[in-house]
Amino acid sequence: MFGHEIGRRTGEELIRFVRALGQHRYVASRLHLVHAFAIEAATTNDPEGALGDAAAWARRAISAGVIELDSKDERLHRRVTDAELVAVLKAFWAEGSTPVHAKLQAHLSSIKVTIDEEALPFDEEREDEMFPVLVDAGWELLPLAKLDMERHRGAIQAFDDFEVARFEEENAVPPLVTLHELPVLGATELCATFDAEGRTRTPFVLWSEGHESYVDYVLRGVLKVSKIEIEES
Repeated sequence: MFGHEIGRRTGEELIRFVRALGQHRYVASRLHLVHAFAIEAATTNDPEGALGDAAAWARRAISAGVIELDSKDERLHRRVTDAELVAVLKAFWAEGSTPVHAKLQAHLSSIKVTIDEEALPFDEEREDEMFPVLVDAGWELLPLAKLDMERHRGAIQAFDDFEVARFEEENAVPPLVTLHELPVLGATELCATFDAEGRTRTPFVLWSEGHESYVDYVLRGVLKVSKIEIEES
């Protein structure tokens, strides 16, 4: 996979960016897994809000006594929609999120996990040791063979030779997929994300896999919708 550095961004910008990643015409499917602790904490300021069934599930997962909460049991993660993913991230990254952070920290303390104040968010080298993983989210884009010559004209025209790229993708072994993925998010990424000026302490990176012309074209559209400008180096 290769990374696209989005820069040091505000919470509002990141929320717009994540929302736009799920709303464009090139999305084929998505897989967003969110930990029960993050979902339950996200309802702190708005218990009757957008999370609905996900919030009820999180409360059952935490309190039922069926799952060891200090484990990596897959049943502690719920597959969520784009809207639910945005709702969780907004709860942690928008203004007034201190009570949400405190609730998550209480959950983590119950399993003897503390937030490393010296750790930096979005550090790729920390991902293998991150516990618990709170958000793991990504989108699969349409394969090139599924692009419509009219509806998806922009992406097709971004290729130097679209027919060659499509042939190579169709005949690749193993099959090629095109992905946009968020960095894996743990407690640092949700609760210690921003500096005193309200920007991410380190640059945010979107991870991609697939033909570079394709993923770059889609990303440019997402950035435009998000009203995010990236300075050319």
